[in-house]
Amino acid sequence: MSTSSQRIQILLADNHRIDREGLRRMLSGEPDLLVVGEASTVAETLKLVRQLRPHILLLDRSMPGAQGTAMLRDLSAIEGQIRTILITDGLDQADVVSALQLGARGVITKDSDSEILFRSIRRVNAGEYWISRASVADLVSAVRSMVVHARTGHSRKFKITPRQQEIISRVVAGNSNKQIAQQFSLSEETVKRHLTNIFDRVGVSNRLELALFAIQHDLNQSP
Repeated sequence: MSTSSQRIQILLADNHRIDREGLRRMLSGEPDLLVVGEASTVAETLKLVRQLRPHILLLDRSMPGAQGTAMLRDLSAIEGQIRTILITDGLDQADVVSALQLGARGVITKDSDSEILFRSIRRVNAGEYWISRASVADLVSAVRSMVVHARTGHSRKFKITPRQQEIISRVVAGNSNKQIAQQFSLSEETVKRHLTNIFDRVGVSNRLELALFAIQHDLNQSP
């Protein structure tokens, strides 16, 4: 069995005690997951995040005093590697985009089954994002509709080459590495190398982060 230092340490933040107890019981059956604390208010959550330094914060989006996702701004100012997963009653594209822009790493609904919850925690802890499939399909268009473009030569600012910009535009369009390779007559390995270089250049770690970053900084236009 994993020791406490090897397990994913989780803080529960929900003002409903019965919901926290339900989550704790659910998570206690997983040998690699460990609930290290519970909070019922925003102030208590921020205090315990600083004290316990958990890996994952499961945050009820409707917690009183959190003002929607505004609490994410306070969390982002705390040093450390905590990753926040919002638990919400429903998924609205605008809310998902807003949460991601404010620093959330995952968004799941309260009616998700336990396996979805466990998977989201493990994926987010590994550095990935987790959003329901229903919202991912239209996430890029939702971001595009919210962002006001200011075309000021951002590709030059980030030293993006014309080929890299073409690949970025295809990632934003939702194309796979294989599809990108076919479109530009490249090998998949070459596409992967380009993506690695792009990730390093703009400071992102996966395709979703790149898509969001590209739209926010107007890097999704083919040269």
